[in-house]
Amino acid sequence: MTTLLETKLQIPRVRPSTVSRVRLLDQLGRDGVPTLVLVSAPPGFGKSTLVAQWIHGLRAPASVAWVSLDPADADPVRFWTYVATAVDRAAPGAGEAALGHLEAGNGRTDLAIFALANDLATVDPDLLLVLDDLHEVESPEVAEGLAFLLDHLPPRAHLVILTRADPPLPIARLRARGQLVEVRAADLRFTPDEAAAYLNDGMGLGLADADVGTLEARTEGWIAALQLAAISMRGRDDARSFVASFAGDDRYVVDYLVDEVLGRQTDGVHDFLLSTSILERLTGPLCDAVTGNTGGATMLEALERANLFLIPLDDQRRWYRYHHLFADLLRARLLDERPGDAAVLHARASAWWEARGELHEAIAHALAAGDFPRAADLIEVAAHDLRRTRQEATLRRWLDALPDDVFANRPALAIAHAGALLSTGEARGVDARLAAAERWIPASTGPDARAAAEAAGMVVRHPTAVGHLPGAIALYRAALARLHGDIEETIRQAQAAYDSANEDQPLERGAAAGILALAQWTGGDLEEAHATWSRAVADLERAGHHADMLGGSLAMADIRVAQGHLADARRTLERGLRLGATTA
Repeated sequence: MTTLLETKLQIPRVRPSTVSRVRLLDQLGRDGVPTLVLVSAPPGFGKSTLVAQWIHGLRAPASVAWVSLDPADADPVRFWTYVATAVDRAAPGAGEAALGHLEAGNGRTDLAIFALANDLATVDPDLLLVLDDLHEVESPEVAEGLAFLLDHLPPRAHLVILTRADPPLPIARLRARGQLVEVRAADLRFTPDEAAAYLNDGMGLGLADADVGTLEARTEGWIAALQLAAISMRGRDDARSFVASFAGDDRYVVDYLVDEVLGRQTDGVHDFLLSTSILERLTGPLCDAVTGNTGGATMLEALERANLFLIPLDDQRRWYRYHHLFADLLRARLLDERPGDAAVLHARASAWWEARGELHEAIAHALAAGDFPRAADLIEVAAHDLRRTRQEATLRRWLDALPDDVFANRPALAIAHAGALLSTGEARGVDARLAAAERWIPASTGPDARAAAEAAGMVVRHPTAVGHLPGAIALYRAALARLHGDIEETIRQAQAAYDSANEDQPLERGAAAGILALAQWTGGDLEEAHATWSRAVADLERAGHHADMLGGSLAMADIRVAQGHLADARRTLERGLRLGATTA
């Protein structure tokens, strides 16, 4: 099952000092919600704050399912698991069926989306599904599924999207039908009155109207720049001269303000900000691990009180994140001021996440650190569960990031990469990975295969990987041959993979038999294909891979239908339904 970060499902809090955007709240609507609400603008325009403020002020009752997205959510299974979980928490039961399909491990996100659309028709009161930072998710498959869900949203369900770029959705059609409310950068910019309310009422600066007007004009209402300016001016006696110099050259506004903000901090705060800028989410113990100091939780509380672009992610003030723009700027500053430190900081973060069993985050930081051997170790450990839950997109993204030389003495990893490539229909590079793994076969046989292999220089982290090398290689060679349309070679390699698997390897036997059955079916030998599928289904059932087992049952029924044995096909399907009901 996909590990979820709870803080990604939290609705941002609205600070008491937040400027009330009355005109935008009226634009969004207070009594009813359209099919789609789209808030699209560059970073630093207050998208999340506005939507959180709007939600808290809705007069009509509504449940809210909020998901804060990041690049890792480009994996379709991971994306829809977060969405279904958020929906189920907002409206108990409405995401249960979708989660059941996702947890089945068959990679069929379409079934989960169908179930989610159906269950959303039962919600009461209205439900708002909020997808924050959707631009982070670059996945055609996710976009296609989201478009389907949008087309089939029932009247009481509504989609709210916060993004830096318009998503590939039927926006024009919804606009023409009056089913869309849009808020753009031009809408989000602070007006002079809003800028005055923020700078003087919210930040307590007491600026003259002319100075507020200058700042508002030079920033064009860009909220992030105004916030930086306000932080820089606090405690100054020369606010007017600051405003005048600030208005000098807007091409360098951001760099200038970052220099001003960071330059006015103590050395301890300055170093903390730069060191923790590599983190997507911050909590006291993680900050301590990264900085090598203590007092991280106290520092985070102080930064929040100082309004230093720190956004709380829960009501307990345990988890935070930096404003995205501020984090980007801090990271650039880290590279300028302390070149080489980022790798060390990422390595510490990776170790912290690994110690807590959160391999996704540990791997991301290891890759960012450029510590490819460590990343390879972690990926090999995680690969089994990712394949079982059909998250090959995530696995491939990680493995693609590793340099070729890492695979030379890691046959299990090379085979995992071959499988990840094939799962996405990519044949290029598969043969090279399998060849790299094959050279280790002589060292991986015998009574103490693992010790012999490691003595010969093989690196292996999964305890059973060594003995499974020959069969795994044959299995993927069979899959590669099938991709090329070579039925004879597919049968030969699949049979070899099946023969090399022991009785205590039901998954390997089931997978090999499944590929063999597909080749026999393609070749027109229906009776033999049916018999082979029977063996595959039995092994897959024994291995606990029920989704694949049900897929095999469907294939067996299709064969019987083609042969005209309809009663047998019906019995097979009914058995599959019974098994599906007992394993759901």
